[in-house]
Amino acid sequence: MSYWSAVYFLMVTMSTVGYGDITCETSIGRVFQLMFLGVGLALFASVLPEILELIGAQSKWAGTYHGAKGKRHIVVCGHITYESVLHFLKDFLHEDREDVDVEVVFLHRSEPDLEFEGLLKRQHTRVKYFQGSLMNAMDLERAKVHDADACLVLANKYCPDPDAEDAANIMRVISMKNYCEESRIIIQLMQYHNKAYLLNIPSWDWKQGDDVICLAELKLGFIAQSCLAPGFSTMMANLFAMRSFITSPDMAAWQNDYLQGTGCEMYTETLSPSFSGMTFSQASELCFVKLKLLLLAIEVKPIDGGDTKISINPQSSKMPANTVGFFIAQSAEEVKRAWFYCKACHEDVKDENLIKKCKCKHLMTFRKGVRAIQLVGKTMANKTGATPATPFSAALSKPLLNIKNSVMAKEENGSKPVMNGRLVPIGPNGLVDETYGGYHISYEVKKLMPTNKPADQQKNGKMEVGIADDQAKDFDFAKTEMKYDSTGMFHWTPARSIEDCILDRNQAAMTVLNGHVVVCLFADPDSPLIGLRNLVMPLRASNFHYHELKHVVIVGAVDYLRREWKTLQNLPKISVLNGSPLSRADLRAVNVNLCDMCVILSAKVPSNDDPTLADKEAILASLNIKAMTFGDIITNIESMGDSKDALNNMGDTTVKRPGPIYGTNVPMITELVNDSNVQFLDQDDDDDPDTELYLTQPFACGTAFAVSVLDSLMSTTYFNQNALTLIRSLITGGATPELEIILAEGAGLRGGYSTPDTLSHRDRCRVGQISLSDGPLATFGEGRKYQDLFVASLRNYGMLCIGLYRLRDAALTTVDATSKRYVITNPPFDFGLLPTDQVYVLLPFERKQSRFSFSETEV
Repeated sequence: MSYWSAVYFLMVTMSTVGYGDITCETSIGRVFQLMFLGVGLALFASVLPEILELIGAQSKWAGTYHGAKGKRHIVVCGHITYESVLHFLKDFLHEDREDVDVEVVFLHRSEPDLEFEGLLKRQHTRVKYFQGSLMNAMDLERAKVHDADACLVLANKYCPDPDAEDAANIMRVISMKNYCEESRIIIQLMQYHNKAYLLNIPSWDWKQGDDVICLAELKLGFIAQSCLAPGFSTMMANLFAMRSFITSPDMAAWQNDYLQGTGCEMYTETLSPSFSGMTFSQASELCFVKLKLLLLAIEVKPIDGGDTKISINPQSSKMPANTVGFFIAQSAEEVKRAWFYCKACHEDVKDENLIKKCKCKHLMTFRKGVRAIQLVGKTMANKTGATPATPFSAALSKPLLNIKNSVMAKEENGSKPVMNGRLVPIGPNGLVDETYGGYHISYEVKKLMPTNKPADQQKNGKMEVGIADDQAKDFDFAKTEMKYDSTGMFHWTPARSIEDCILDRNQAAMTVLNGHVVVCLFADPDSPLIGLRNLVMPLRASNFHYHELKHVVIVGAVDYLRREWKTLQNLPKISVLNGSPLSRADLRAVNVNLCDMCVILSAKVPSNDDPTLADKEAILASLNIKAMTFGDIITNIESMGDSKDALNNMGDTTVKRPGPIYGTNVPMITELVNDSNVQFLDQDDDDDPDTELYLTQPFACGTAFAVSVLDSLMSTTYFNQNALTLIRSLITGGATPELEIILAEGAGLRGGYSTPDTLSHRDRCRVGQISLSDGPLATFGEGRKYQDLFVASLRNYGMLCIGLYRLRDAALTTVDATSKRYVITNPPFDFGLLPTDQVYVLLPFERKQSRFSFSETEV
C-alpha cells in the first residue's frame, strides 16, 4: 500500500464513512484500526467545540467596507440606535433630494438588535453597518473613514449627563482627525460651552467643511425667535426638514394650508445674468412675481476679497454676476427658473412653468463660463488634496448644496508666514489677512490672540507680550460709552450681581410688567446647565433699539440660576423671581397674562424608569396657565422705580395693550423632550399618539417645540454648510466666529467701544411679525392677495414677507379665548388675506425708530 493510500484509508475510517474499498487483512491491522478509530473520535470530539466557537466568533458585522468605484459614502457614528438611525435615514434618503447616490456606513461598538437589523435589511442597498470602535484605527480603516465624503457624529439628546456625552463625542472627533486630518466632520453637541474644545483640535477647520450643530444653542434660539414672532420656530423647522405633503378635501382648510407650507424647503441656485445690477429688493420682487420663488438671501463677496458671507434681505446693494441665492420653494426643479431666466426670452412669459433653458447666445456663453469656472475650481482643489466642502459641489440646483467652495483652491508653492506653527492667511493685496473667517477682529479679541512678531523684536527695550501687532497704536476711547459687546452684535451692560436682579413676589406684583417674556424654568440645584444665554442673547441683538428690548423675567429656583448667571450678567433687562412656575400667585405677580410670550423649559434629567414622564412639569405648567382667568384680578400698576436695583432694571414699563382674560389665550411655547407627549398640550385636538410631531396641532400653531426637529440639520449641513450658517444668522441673532473666541475664554461677553466698524454690525435684518388689522398695511387685509402685500412691503418698507400666522377658525373676526393660530409658510401668490392675519417679515435695520411698531402684535 502506498503512503497516500494509507492516508486515504485512515481519514475514511476516522470519519466513520468506511467505503470498504480498502480493508485490513490481518488481525494486528484490525486491532490498530479499532484503536485508531477510538482515539481519533475522542480527539475530534474534544476539538469540535473550539472549531465551532472560532466559526461563531466571526461576526457578520465585522467585515470591511468595499464601496463601488466612484460612489461616495459617509460614516455615521456616535449615538446609534434604531430610533436615531430611522429618523436620520428618513431625512437623508428623502425622495425630494435628487440623485442622492451616497451610501451610509454606520460604525458602532454594539451589534444591532432584531428591530434595528430589520431596518438595515430593508435599506441594504444604501446602508451598511459595521461593529467597531472609533477609538481604534483598524476599525476606522475598515469603515474607510479616510475615503468618506464626511463623518457625522450623532449625540444622545436624552442622556442624563450632557457634558459627558459631549466629551465622548469630542474624543471621537479627535480620534478621527488623528487618523485622517482631511476628514470632514459634522458633530452634534448638547451644550454650547463645549464648542470651545473643538477649537483646540489642530486639524479642525470650518473652511474644509467641519461644523458643529449645538442642540442647546439652536433649540433655545428657535424659542427666542418665537418670542419675537410667535410660530416662527415651526416655520424654520419645516424649512430645513425634507417633508412631503398630501392635501385632502377631507381635511380641515387650515390643515391643508399648513401642509402646503411644510412642503417648502431651502435651495440654492446661481442667479442668471439678467439679475446682474439689480438690488436685492428688485431681484426678490422679480423672483416672486415672475418666477414664483421666494429669494431669502444671497452670498456676498467682500470688496477686500475675504470669505463670502450670507446676507439676508440686504438693502441698497447691487448684485454682481454669478451671485448665489437662497430660495424657499417646493422643489429643486422650481428653483432652476432663477438659473434659466432670460429677460430677452422670458419677459413676456406668463406661465412660470414655461421658463426653461433658452437658446439665447449671451446666456449660453455665461452658463458655460460659470460651469467651467466651478469645474476648474473643483479640479484644482482635488489636485492639492483639498477636501470638497460638500459632496455635490458641481451641482447647483439640489437642496441646499454648497457652491461657495467650488471655485476655491489652495496655493501649492510660495513662502507663507507662520505664526505659532500655523500658516498665516495672505490677503489679495499680498498683505497678511487680519480677519478670522472673514470677520474683522476687534480690539478686545486681538488682545486674546498671539502676536506674530519675532521673539527678538523689541520696542523701547521692552518685549510686547500677548498684544497683537496692530495694538501698538494709541486709541483714545475715553469718551466712548460701552453699549454693545466687543463684536457690536449684542447689547451689553456691566456685570450685575444676581442679588440685584432678584424680585420677590410683592415687588413683582407692584411693578408694571407688559410686553415682556416670562421664562418658566423647572430645575433642581444640581441639574445640568441648559445655557439660558442662548435664549436671551437673540433677544438682545444690537439690531434692536434699546427701548425695543423685551424684558425677560425668569421664574424658577435661584440656586440653579446662580450657576447660569455668569453667562447672563452682562445682558440687560433681566429679572429673576425665586418661585415655582406651578404657582399661580407667582405667575400673576409677573403678569403672565400681559407677556408677549411665556416660555416653559425644564432642565431636569429624565428618569430612566419611565422616560415618557420627562415632560410632566412642563405639561402641568402649560395646563395650569391655560386654566387661569384674569378678568377678576386687578394688578397694581404703580411704579416702584425707587425701591431697589432690581426694579430700576425693569426698563420701559409703559402699558402697551390689555392682556387676555383667559389663560388659554396667553402666548406660550412649551419645550418637550418626548414628541409623543405633545398630545397632552391641547385638549381640543384629535391628534393620534402616533402622529408625527410636525403634523400635530400644537406644533402647527407654534406652541410646542421639541429638540428632535433639529435632527434634520445633520443632513442639511452635509448637503450645504451655508444652510447652517443662514439658520444661525436668523436664529442666534448674529453669533460669529469672533464671538465664539470670546466666549471660549469663559469670562462671558466683553464690553466694546462703539467704533464705526462695530456700529456697522447693527445694520442687519431681524425677524418680526406685523398685523393686518391696523397700521399702514391694514388695507391688504380686506380681501387683497398675498402677492400685493409682498410687493408693497418690499417696495415701501424693505420688508421681506415669508409667511402668515392665521387664525385657525377663519370665521372669527375678533380674537377670543378659543382662538388659535397656525403657520403658513410661503403662501401662494394668489392666496387671499384676512384682516386678522399676521405676517412674518424680515425687517431691515432702521437707525431711527420705526414708522410703526413691527415687534408688537396682537395675541
